[in-house]
Amino acid sequence: MKIICIGRNYAEHAKELDNPLPKKPLYFLKPDSAILPKNNPFFIPEFSKEIHYELEIVLKINRIGRHIEARFAHKYFEEIGLGIDFTARDIQQQCKEKGHPWEKAKGFDGSAPLGELVNKSEFSNLANINFSLTQNGVTKQKGNTGDMIFSFNEIISYVSKFMTLKIGDLIYTGTPAGVGPVSQNDLLEGFIEDKKMLSCRIK
Repeated sequence: MKIICIGRNYAEHAKELDNPLPKKPLYFLKPDSAILPKNNPFFIPEFSKEIHYELEIVLKINRIGRHIEARFAHKYFEEIGLGIDFTARDIQQQCKEKGHPWEKAKGFDGSAPLGELVNKSEFSNLANINFSLTQNGVTKQKGNTGDMIFSFNEIISYVSKFMTLKIGDLIYTGTPAGVGPVSQNDLLEGFIEDKKMLSCRIK
């Protein structure tokens, strides 16, 4: 199982980090050890002083595929949920400045909390799903899948040109604007529409 994360898929988030908008999907990988099961606490790692939350819609791949045409991509996932892409922003910046890969800022243990997954049939329109994140009860991120630069189907099609998608793979589809730092004892909660799908306590 692999975790595929899409970067800069919401224009406002790209702007808040002063990044140019991509012409094709940008993606990176997290190892399976990054998964943090639902409701488990996240422990701030010793190597970073600036861990940021990034809430994302997550797709779970349900069949093997490669070189998938976008028009058939909807057949390759049945479940949708929420996840957080925790980022060691200070480590990431250091790596960028040196021109180094920055997987260690993204792929550390527990950096991919995963909430509840539900069947996509629960949604009447996958291109119009509202989702949000609160930090200690205060809304920090609000997004809608209609604002994605690259749709679910475009992401699946593009990634499958480079690597085979396998059953159980997870795709974190990008985060909207509003990312920010976490502190000990914070409570992060993620919602799709009004339904709570994810909860993560910071330790």
